[in-house]
Amino acid sequence: MPTKTRLWYESAAYHVTSRGNNKINIFNETQDFKKYLSVIYEAMEYYKHNNYELICYCLMTNHVHLMIKTGDKPLGNFMGRINSNYTKYFNKKYDCSGHLFQGRYFSDIVKDNTQILETSRYIHLNPVKAKIVNKPSEYKWSSYSMITGEIETELVNSDIILNHFNDENKYNSYKSYVELKTPLGCKI
Repeated sequence: MPTKTRLWYESAAYHVTSRGNNKINIFNETQDFKKYLSVIYEAMEYYKHNNYELICYCLMTNHVHLMIKTGDKPLGNFMGRINSNYTKYFNKKYDCSGHLFQGRYFSDIVKDNTQILETSRYIHLNPVKAKIVNKPSEYKWSSYSMITGEIETELVNSDIILNHFNDENKYNSYKSYVELKTPLGCKI
């Protein structure tokens, strides 16, 4: 049976998830999380002419959440490179073989500005809902601290989210939006 073609629009945002095969852990230690982030960075450099932008992310033990804005090409090659390169690293390190991820990645189009904010909240609250931390700022493997201005990065384009807030302190407004669900200073 042929694989179903994914819906794609140029410059659209997508919520992407990849889960470990049979829900196994895809990250066992700190170095694994760091490697996955470096693989994303490398893929963004490799495909920089296609203008992919990482809006936000959260790496959980057995799955990942990414929100990616595409450029002029669909996500297939980009995500294929990330998952393939990380699988090669993981299989070599842990002396495994075969599939690390459960099928191909899942992607859902983010249709509008409201959904961009809601999806980013969902992604950043994932470790809170899993009862790993009490606040999203306590979780080391997400982009939350990058978007709230606590950590500088080249990996995430936080402006895509922060530009939805029109007050002077966009960082605190986003933090309130996520943690208190109050859209203070939000343009939408």
